[in-house]
Amino acid sequence: MKARLIGRFSAALERRLPEQRLFLRSDSETRFIRLRPITQAVALAGSAAVLAWTIVATAILLMDSIGSGNAREQARREQANYEGRLDALSAERDRRAEEAVAAQERFALAMQQVSGMQSALLASEERRKELETGIGVIQSTLRRTMTERDQALSRVTELAAAASEGPSAPSAAAAAPADTADTLEFLTAALGRTAAERDAMAELADTAKAEADEIAYDKKLLEERHDEIFTSLEEAVTVSMAPLDKMFSSAGLDPDDLIEEVRRGYSGQGGPLGPLAPLAGPGGDPDSARAERILEGLDRMNLYRLAVEKSPFAMPLKTTFRYTSGFGRRWGRMHEGIDMAGSLGSPVYATAEGTVTHAGWESGYGNMVEVRHDFGLVTRYGHLSKVRAEVGQKVSRGDRIGDMGNTGRSTGTHLHYEVRVNGSAVNPMTFIKAANNVF
Repeated sequence: MKARLIGRFSAALERRLPEQRLFLRSDSETRFIRLRPITQAVALAGSAAVLAWTIVATAILLMDSIGSGNAREQARREQANYEGRLDALSAERDRRAEEAVAAQERFALAMQQVSGMQSALLASEERRKELETGIGVIQSTLRRTMTERDQALSRVTELAAAASEGPSAPSAAAAAPADTADTLEFLTAALGRTAAERDAMAELADTAKAEADEIAYDKKLLEERHDEIFTSLEEAVTVSMAPLDKMFSSAGLDPDDLIEEVRRGYSGQGGPLGPLAPLAGPGGDPDSARAERILEGLDRMNLYRLAVEKSPFAMPLKTTFRYTSGFGRRWGRMHEGIDMAGSLGSPVYATAEGTVTHAGWESGYGNMVEVRHDFGLVTRYGHLSKVRAEVGQKVSRGDRIGDMGNTGRSTGTHLHYEVRVNGSAVNPMTFIKAANNVF
């Protein structure tokens, strides 16, 4: 059966591809090569396979070319969108910075108003005390004058009674008629002066009372305005502190510990803001405690500002870049930072003030700069093409410390950026996003 099938296949193949002879002729002889049907079939099959492979390979190359063109166009669109987003974030950060400056100016103006109102309150309080003292003196003088008047009236009554008894006591009336007339005249004049003084004192007392009432009313208005200003200041401090607390908490830093460390390291005298001077008086000003709390809030904001300057909340790149690798496990190993790809030689900036502890070659990182900051924070900048810092150098935020490159274990031009807290690597995007939420 098998032999018959092979025979039939060979017969069909001979009909399709009859045997061919290829003659090779030379000067001395002529030879030929016999091309059997099976040989011709194998040659045709090989040629067909090569032709098919060529067609398929050409189609794949064309599809790759078309696909890469679309990918480049998409990459350009994404880059344009990202640059637009960066511009919007920069504009938003500038607006927030302007708002912060305006808020500080409003705080300063409000504190000036509070100081002026406190001075006015002190002056009005002293004036009120002076008026109360004057009113007391006037009242005591008026009481004394009225007492003297009553005594004089009693004396006049007695003398009048003695004078009316003239017929029954002629010897006494005759003994001193002149003295009685002089005494009556003196007492009448004294009573007139006393009455005039009493009227003047009464008028002065009424005027002083009216002035005291007016001062008390003005004082009440000042106290109400004072309370409104304190309330506005307290709300402003609370609203301003909330995003700062959130920013440090989002970055994994305890705000209270951070503030205490900044306060311990502050080199000024008396802190950024001095305490409110106590007011005169046995009980002091009831608003002093509120003013102290507001000043403590402002002092805390100033300490936050110092902490922000010392923490890596800035971007290490200001030129166009794209994120190529994030924080986490990659290819079975831990990637302890983020990769930002850009142009060769793009400036790399310090993200916070600190001290350079390494500047040079480091295995795997290539050219690397390490900066040690306060609060146990360390930042690393790897794969640099050029190092622009030295060990021991003090750097501030925004100082250029290197250029983007492709040194070390790297597959392309990019910056490897790390943030470490107390020796452990943390996600740098935590700091970047926390700063974007506020600034």
